[in-house]
Parts: sequence; structure tokens; C-alpha cells
Amino acid sequence: MRRSLLRAAVAGALLPALPAAAHDYRAGDIAIGHPWTRAIGAAAPTAAGYMSLRNGGTEPDRLVAASSPRARSVEIHEMTMTDGVMRMRPLAGGIAIPPGGTAWLRPGGTHLMLIGPAGPFAQGENVPVTLRFERAGEVTVDLEVAAAGARDAAPHGH
Repeated sequence: MRRSLLRAAVAGALLPALPAAAHDYRAGDIAIGHPWTRAIGAAAPTAAGYMSLRNGGTEPDRLVAASSPRARSVEIHEMTMTDGVMRMRPLAGGIAIPPGGTAWLRPGGTHLMLIGPAGPFAQGENVPVTLRFERAGEVTVDLEVAAAGARDAAPHGH
């Protein structure tokens, strides 16, 4: 009986940590922090994916590709402002992540472009995306779907 109570107490103490951990992933020395996307309708031609990529290693790495069963293709894109005009273009070489550095994929900047989404992305669901790194290999993450028009991901644990 005493052991059962102890196990229940330990399990209960650990539960609050689970939602935050559920949105953090690793591939080798790369820590992927809270990947997310926005809700889109069924007819949307594209969606975008955001996250942080932290290199805890001593060697540089690079996000070189991504794919998803929920999109026809996934490209790595960058948005820039030139002479007051917002431009978006694919980053052919991927995203460099220096040792000890973090690459941020955010609205209005570097992001994953999911082209030809397969149906709507509903707020609260997850969209799987496989990331491929030059050194760290592949890892599949779940993009948490935030509200349409969100500027940031929903807080951990919703």
C-alpha cells in the first residue's frame, strides 16, 4: 500500500512536466523547441512551420530538408524586406546552426513552407513533419496547430 501511494505521488508530480516535454525533440546535438503552425482551411495553398533549432554540439550542423505526409512538399523559406517589399524565397542551402547557436524559424522570417497541404489544419491538432539535418540525421516532430493568425505558439500545456 505504501509503495502504491509513493508511486502515485511520484507520477502525479511528474505529470505537469509532460505537456512541455511533449513539444520538444532531439536529433543528435540538435534540440528542436516547440514546433508549431497556424490553423488553415481546406483550400489553403500553403501553411508555414515554426520552431527553434539549438545546436548543443561542438560542430556546425544544417537543416537541409523537410517533408510531411500532410503536404505535397516542404521547402525551407526566408522572408526579407527589400525597398519596402516583402519577398519570400527558398533557402537552397538550408539553415545553418552553429555550435552553441540557435536558429529561429518565426513568422516574418525563416520558416518551413508546407506546399499543397492535405486538407485543413485544425487548431489543437498536430501535423507531423520530418526534419533532415546534415549531421544529426532525421527526426519527426509534431507541429502543434495554433489559431489562424497566431504570431506565436500557444503556451505549453495549452
